[in-house]
Amino acid sequence: MISVLLADDQHLIREALAMMLEFEEDLTVVAQCGRGDEVLPAVAAHNPDVIVLDIEMPGLDGLSIAEQLPGRAMLILSTFARPGHLRRAIAAGVRGFIPKDSSSAELASAIRSIHAGGRYLDPELAASAMMAGESPLTERERDTLSLAASGASVAEIAAQLHLSEGTVRNYLSNAITKLGTPNRLTAIHHAQRMGWL
Repeated sequence: MISVLLADDQHLIREALAMMLEFEEDLTVVAQCGRGDEVLPAVAAHNPDVIVLDIEMPGLDGLSIAEQLPGRAMLILSTFARPGHLRRAIAAGVRGFIPKDSSSAELASAIRSIHAGGRYLDPELAASAMMAGESPLTERERDTLSLAASGASVAEIAAQLHLSEGTVRNYLSNAITKLGTPNRLTAIHHAQRMGWL
């Protein structure tokens, strides 16, 4: 029997997934989490064979969780299947990535494949990621743009990252230039759409 932990902040979707997986003779859902910050304690308590994570959850996002669980069999199941998310997930050791509109049979097959040590990537998403290429942003540019996306001012970003306001402005300007956008807001939207933030 393959034990599964499901983490998704949408209660109805999480419950439906759990019910669908319980119909499979070789799969059992041992834990469900509605917040990202509940996942690590649930993994410690239940030691699931496969962890199925949504990307966007309160408390902690699925990609950040994956980065804290190296060596675990993990699958990202997300509405927001962006190329940058796939690259970050693979870098974190995630072995599967499929969109939420996949069939229950495809999800069960992905879980089995990952449990057996294989990979399971949605072909359309894999092709999009290859065509999109790597993020042109440095880690600092990404950090400053992410904080700007949350509504932080230049002064607040500088304080949080322990940088001068001029350095923050330079990082933001570099990000805007690299993304080929006319302003900070457009740069944020473009980077989010690509999954680079």
